[in-house]
Parts: sequence; C-alpha cells; structure tokens
Amino acid sequence: MTAQKIEKIGVPELEQILATPGDELHVVNFWATWCAPCVTELPAFEKLAGEYRDTDVKFILISLDFPSQIDSRLIPFLKEHKITADVRVMTDLDYNRWIAKVDKDWQGNIPATLLFNNAANIRYFHQEEVTEKELRELINKYK
Repeated sequence: MTAQKIEKIGVPELEQILATPGDELHVVNFWATWCAPCVTELPAFEKLAGEYRDTDVKFILISLDFPSQIDSRLIPFLKEHKITADVRVMTDLDYNRWIAKVDKDWQGNIPATLLFNNAANIRYFHQEEVTEKELRELINKYK
C-alpha cells in the first residue's frame, strides 16, 4: 500500500475491523504524527508488518491525525519515515463515540495497540508505547 492510498474510516469501518471473523491475529495500532511515543514505536510496527506480511498476522495503523491534515502532514510523514504498512485515518473525531468499542477501559490515550483474533477468542489491549521486542513477544504469545 502506498502512502497516497490512505483509507479514511469512521465508526462503521472500525466496527467492521474489530468484528473480522477470520482466524488471523490482527495488530491494530492507534497513533498520530504529533504523538512522540507513537513516532518512536512506529519503526517497530513497520518492521514487523513487513516480516509478517505473508502470514496470518495483519497490521493496521489507525492514525488519529486530523483528516484535514492527511495531505499536508500525514502523507509527507509516511513518506519521510518510509511507512508502507496499512495506514488508515479515523475521521470520527468524537472519540467518546468509539473508544469503548476498542476497549471498555480505554481513556483514548495513545499510542495504544489492540491484538485480536476473533475466531480464537483472543483480545489483548496495550495502552502504552511498545518496543520491537515487546511487540514481537506479544505477537508470538497470541498468534
């Protein structure tokens, strides 16, 4: 996926992602270009997304950048950092409408990462920055 084809998603699309029925581990990271810890952990997500590209581990990076800044900020950021993973932008800025759908205890702080496999009834929510080692360990634990 190239940075120019960033999919915009709202609550219905997020619900669709979270309800994916397949037997695959989904790694969904919530982040933004203005969030320093998010930017710090992004290379780990990009690296592991590349390593797991042809496996049953699927990565989705959901940006919480303002939709109006996709062209001016997000796309240049993705190009500069050579991010090729699946990036989508949440267009619903009323976080209170949807954060509980991700995790009932989530207050909306980022970075945050959800790992889930609905077929295997696996769901793990991590509410802080992860290192590449931690992310790899979580994937190995749940896949």
